[in-house]
Amino acid sequence: MSQESTLQKIKNMRISCPHCGHHLHLSLDTSGGDQDYYEECPSCCNDIHLNMHIDEYHQKIQLAIDSDDEQVF
Repeated sequence: MSQESTLQKIKNMRISCPHCGHHLHLSLDTSGGDQDYYEECPSCCNDIHLNMHIDEYHQKIQLAIDSDDEQVF
């Protein structure tokens, strides 16, 4: 008998654009594992950098959102 993971395959989240603050809804597909990708803000048309990490041990999704133009010194 197989056990199903309590982590949903599709997760809906509401985020804010790091450029203009516009709220948008995302559907995150966790079946592909960790992902690093870009979405375009429908309001200001700037790219939003999304880095998704699946923490299977704690059954959580960690989503880092940034504008990808930040500099670290």
